Amino acid sequence: MSSTAAAPVHTLRAGTVLADLLPSSRVRDVALVVGGAALTGLAAQLSVPVPGSPVPVSGQTFAALLVGTALGARRGFLSLALYAVAGMAGVPWFAQGTSGYAMPSFGYILGMLLAATVVGALARRGADRSVLRTAGTMVLGSAVIYAVGVPYLALATGMTLGQAVAAGLTPFLIGDALKAALAMGALPAAWKLVGRKG
Repeated sequence: MSSTAAAPVHTLRAGTVLADLLPSSRVRDVALVVGGAALTGLAAQLSVPVPGSPVPVSGQTFAALLVGTALGARRGFLSLALYAVAGMAGVPWFAQGTSGYAMPSFGYILGMLLAATVVGALARRGADRSVLRTAGTMVLGSAVIYAVGVPYLALATGMTLGQAVAAGLTPFLIGDALKAALAMGALPAAWKLVGRKG
């Protein structure tokens, strides 16, 4: 029996992310980058204001982490960079249909760009193939977003760091736990499905 018949090669090869399972081409990569940016923009419209905070609860952080994990570091970075640049240029696809860069929550968008790169690099090392590793990847990605977003919020609003943490981190922890739980189920399940089809 040939080795290719024994197991699907893509589930075993190191350095593979979910997007690599699609036929390789430059058109594929462009479509993935644009699609990732669009997904993040759509998810950002699932947005709920938080009383006392200029930062709403939205789906964009989850989308950014999902895009980075599924696309890998390079394409994830490019996708979130496109999202950020287009939004700065006037595309109204930041949370609550906003655009531009003169808003206190813009640091979170910069944090998402960095986080997508980090989780994409971890996904190439297999960090999205088990429940526990996926959970750790999502927690780390969220921490990266806050590490940029919260200090930016403090600088942009004149808040103290403690006030920025209370307004820009604490209200979102439960939602982040739910997003991590979704990813913990979805990403390893996708790899298992691919393995069965392979």
